[in-house]
Amino acid sequence: MIFITLTTEWHEDDFFNGITRGKLASLCPDAAVITNASSLPPFNIMHGAFVIRNTFHHYPEGTIHLLFVNSEQKKGGRYIAVKSHGHYFIGADNGIFSLILNTPPEMMVELKNDDDSGEIDLFTRAAAHIASGKELAVLGNITDSIVEKVPLRATIDRNVIIGSIIFIDSYGNAITNITREVFGRVFDKTPFRIYIKSNKYYTEKISTSYNDESVGELVTLFNQLDLLEVSINGDNLSSLFNIENGDVVRIEGTISKSINEGLF
Repeated sequence: MIFITLTTEWHEDDFFNGITRGKLASLCPDAAVITNASSLPPFNIMHGAFVIRNTFHHYPEGTIHLLFVNSEQKKGGRYIAVKSHGHYFIGADNGIFSLILNTPPEMMVELKNDDDSGEIDLFTRAAAHIASGKELAVLGNITDSIVEKVPLRATIDRNVIIGSIIFIDSYGNAITNITREVFGRVFDKTPFRIYIKSNKYYTEKISTSYNDESVGELVTLFNQLDLLEVSINGDNLSSLFNIENGDVVRIEGTISKSINEGLF
């Protein structure tokens, strides 16, 4: 069975969903169409890329992923179909592909749009073409260049890590770009303090689960993506602390109180 996923900015009741699913049902009735994610923040390529990058590999190889993220045609813009990691991706060449893929793709094709179709028509036709087993190259001209966007990465300066909030989940938990590997490289056996947004909110502990701390307490842990996540047990961190994407998370080395007292 061929799987086609939809990652969109549309709400569930938007008519775009019905149009897209209806066209796919007509063009490739044997394919299973799955909503990978919807209601993404409009025009937020970083957010959309994070979702797709961390979900697509859970689908079977050969899955076709339609990316309706900031996908409205812009002057001089183009649409591309990409084959990478055994999967197919169709979307606007707006920088999202450079954020999703961490290796050079097997093939990229700039989609023909001779009748000046909108993205729904173009994407669904391309998906049906791929689902039928036809070659990707028939869809347009092979290309080796895409719009590049640089992902936000944590930086290290001596015993300080400076990171950023890159994703806020449905519970208001804030996911950072600080990886377990980077954290361990700096603070393997060194005391630390994690500051969230400002010096006002901080913790000195990495938990293994949300319930390690009492309800209402700040929790920092490494999630299943091995990224540092900040939350409040039983509450919405984003709302309470007014946390937004791009806010700074800073980790500094400290000298524990017992050691400090022994020095004086």
